[in-house]
Amino acid sequence: MNRPALSVVIPCYNEEACLDLLHARVSAAAQAAVGEDYELVFINDGSRDASWPAMQRLAAADAHLVAINLSRNHGHQLALTAGLDLCAGAQILIIDADLQDPPELLVEMRAAMIAQDADVVYAVRRKREGETIFKKLTAALFYRMLDRLTDTPIPLDTGDFRLMTRRALDAFLSLPEQARFIRGMVAWIGFRQVPFLYDRAERHAGETNYPFGKMVRLAFDAVTGFSTAPLRFASHVGLALTGLSLLLFVYIAIGFISGSAVQGWTSTMLVVVLLGAVQMFVLGMIGEYLGRLYVESKRRPLYLVSDIAGPVQGTATLGYRAEARMTALPPGPVEALVSPVTAGGAVPAKPRARKPRAKV
Repeated sequence: MNRPALSVVIPCYNEEACLDLLHARVSAAAQAAVGEDYELVFINDGSRDASWPAMQRLAAADAHLVAINLSRNHGHQLALTAGLDLCAGAQILIIDADLQDPPELLVEMRAAMIAQDADVVYAVRRKREGETIFKKLTAALFYRMLDRLTDTPIPLDTGDFRLMTRRALDAFLSLPEQARFIRGMVAWIGFRQVPFLYDRAERHAGETNYPFGKMVRLAFDAVTGFSTAPLRFASHVGLALTGLSLLLFVYIAIGFISGSAVQGWTSTMLVVVLLGAVQMFVLGMIGEYLGRLYVESKRRPLYLVSDIAGPVQGTATLGYRAEARMTALPPGPVEALVSPVTAGGAVPAKPRARKPRAKV
């Protein structure tokens, strides 16, 4: 394999308005870093706009660009996995398509990787321009909660914007789980990882593709993928409720001995509602883990590639790459490929098989 010095992997979903500027800025940053020895890997994650035709147009004009079209929308983390699986560079830059993460930082990130002999340089956000207070608050709360819950230390205030060496990426590609939280998985593989501080810019165009619902789903994947704390919480709550039950039993026994009437429905219903809520929460968390086991047991490919434009060099080890569409009929008898039709347009009836007569 003719391995380029650099691969830039960019998942895209409904990014038609950003693609031309994205291609120009990322190409300029890659050329400033490694000259002409690079590849750009754009992944179209089932976009509903004209992102895929725009990628095909860019790939036809730029031999460095590989455009990958997934068969449907797989989600950001699986689309990014497809690009990482199919890229071939000795160093790999992960960046989003919205240009909030400046690709011009690539030269400085490579310098930090060389100076500190690191395998991963992850970008840490100092400022987040163009985001609401609610988004900033929930993001800060999420990272700090995740840091307390997970068994693997995950850097605070980081996204997927990072530079990796090939050996770190190969270690990452050995992890086959379906519900992927990539920044946590990269932290889990270890090696030498160093931070790189930067200011995140405002989105260039369009709207965010990570609404609140997707953020919650990602949070569940992160917590259930890297921590068993919710399951331990169930046992802790069970012990606490057992202690409360003993105290309640003592209270009832004292009331029975002293002859005082036990309080009525209010306290009873409060206990019933509390126990019911805790039980439903615990069952829900157990269901989350069982659901992950069910999905993993199917062992389906992580992604399905429908079409590729450009000189792809990687191999689909975690997913499936469909063959190219057949644009012309192969040589050979046409009768084997199409149904026989008469001149009048009617399909001839098949002759009935004669039943052997019974012997008398």
